[in-house]
Amino acid sequence: MLSRIAESLFWIGRYIERSDGTARILDVHLQLLLEDPWIEEDLACRSLLSVMGSEAPEDVTLTRQDVLAILAVDRSEPASIAYSLGAARENARRAREIVSTELWECLNTTRARMPRKVSSDKVHEFFAWVRERSALAVGIIESATSRDEAWQFFTLGRSIERADMTARLLATRSLTEASGPSWTTILRSCGAYEAYLRTYRGVPSARNAAEFLLLDRLFPRSILFSVTRAENCMREIEPRSDRVGVSDQAQRLLGQIRSELEYRPIAEIIDDLTVHMDNVQAATSAASEAIRQRYFPTNAAPSWVGETT
Repeated sequence: MLSRIAESLFWIGRYIERSDGTARILDVHLQLLLEDPWIEEDLACRSLLSVMGSEAPEDVTLTRQDVLAILAVDRSEPASIAYSLGAARENARRAREIVSTELWECLNTTRARMPRKVSSDKVHEFFAWVRERSALAVGIIESATSRDEAWQFFTLGRSIERADMTARLLATRSLTEASGPSWTTILRSCGAYEAYLRTYRGVPSARNAAEFLLLDRLFPRSILFSVTRAENCMREIEPRSDRVGVSDQAQRLLGQIRSELEYRPIAEIIDDLTVHMDNVQAATSAASEAIRQRYFPTNAAPSWVGETT
């Protein structure tokens, strides 16, 4: 497969997942800001922007509308939903000869219908629309794409981005301490609440909910599942021929962070959740850069704030 095509497929997967993950995080936290009058809005907004890798102006007081403008509809902000949907469509255009007509039309229509402003009473509906369009794009690929290198690169990008976005969502849990979103809210935002109840059969506790989103081997949005899937994709793309250890840098980075989470007691992770989630984000960013250098060496990588370029 051409490096240019593989790179575009990798970033289509990442950008689709990024738009979905950003919509989920914003839906939880903007609703929390609306419902809880005790939260210091400016501080919470700045913390949320920081977690999402975006910088806020220092000389103004931020509101939820400012966050919505920056992270949802600003087409020039690399961390925004609008930017991600536009970038997914642009990468599909670059790989048009291998991207299916159905996927191209889906991404093209989504980009064309992306609003330039969202009214305060339509915020939840907008985030639901983003999640639906992302799910439609993924469903097209999952249901009608051969499990060849094209699918592997797309899934690799999606898996790395999903691990990163789940880590960001968990990191935001501690932003506002006691006023932060409940674990029930976090689970619902991931579409994980009913799956959690079937697994633990009880009201979400901090330990069980964190364990489910971090370490569950069967739930597709858990960090462990996503990292493991990324490792599997890399093995399929280029089967190992070395007899000693792992020579591929990206596989090594993903394996290290998987082992760090898998073998560390969950209580230790929860006690310092922000640091561990920062480590996951750093590992996914470094793995993405290693993949770029290995498979896409000719072009500068599309990136957002916080990633190495």
